Amino acid sequence: MNRLQHRLAIHFWLWLALTLVVIVLFETELLPSGYLAYDKSMEFVLAFTMELITIAAIPFVLWMFRWKRVSEKLKKGGELSLYKLGLIREYLLIIPMFVNALLYYAFMNVAFGYMGIIIFLSLFFIYPSQARWQQEMNEHQKDNTAS
Repeated sequence: MNRLQHRLAIHFWLWLALTLVVIVLFETELLPSGYLAYDKSMEFVLAFTMELITIAAIPFVLWMFRWKRVSEKLKKGGELSLYKLGLIREYLLIIPMFVNALLYYAFMNVAFGYMGIIIFLSLFFIYPSQARWQQEMNEHQKDNTAS
């Protein structure tokens, strides 16, 4: 297993575990939930912002490696470039998922929960498995040798 691919997978699972820990802490009432439920204007602004981020981030992340500029960076940079861009791709989904989980418990608004679940499901389309790593490396090496 490639060391860089393994590190990407560790980042992926650590953030999922951290999100799960936060959920367990709120669900077991070790952390108070609904502490911002009274502030409806802030809830509206944050819900709108997170909806925009969620709607924009998912397609962007899924198509990120197909864009010409990113593809060129992958061709030139090799595995290190794939690692860096893969990490960016992961964090573009993981951070909003984590924030949505926190906001769900802060406001007890199911919209944040639904967005977190949607992002969680989307994460598995970019999971850094060994097969995906090899496929992406082969695609960009093949393009590099053809140029």
